[in-house]
Amino acid sequence: MDEIMTLTFEVPGDDFTRAGEASSAVKKRLKQLGFDPDTIRRVAIAMYEGEINMVIHANGGDIQVDITPKAIDMRLRDNGPGIENIELAMQEGYSTAPDNVRSLGFGAGMGLPNMKKYTDEMKIESELGVGTTVSMRVLT
Repeated sequence: MDEIMTLTFEVPGDDFTRAGEASSAVKKRLKQLGFDPDTIRRVAIAMYEGEINMVIHANGGDIQVDITPKAIDMRLRDNGPGIENIELAMQEGYSTAPDNVRSLGFGAGMGLPNMKKYTDEMKIESELGVGTTVSMRVLT
């Protein structure tokens, strides 16, 4: 593969049964392309955490994944309420998830920290009342 392969996904909001479809599809594609298991695992974890955040906090959104031989770049964009305090949101265990979401086993406050942990680069752009874009890169 010498060029960029771009995959795009819509993430439905408030639908936990479909959360993870995009990360599963990307994981499958990376396996087909012969990427190493560690790279695939890191991408799948980071994307899944992002998808779950989009479902819980932002009523869904869209994901674009650019795959090259050197890196996998992921852009997760939503039209949710935005993140009021990014520094606080990056702390392990901090969560604004409602109780009904926590009762499903989500919302433990590890989403953003795990996204950062499993990627080589991560940038969050958020505007209150407008939405959030998280850009992540995993080097191969």
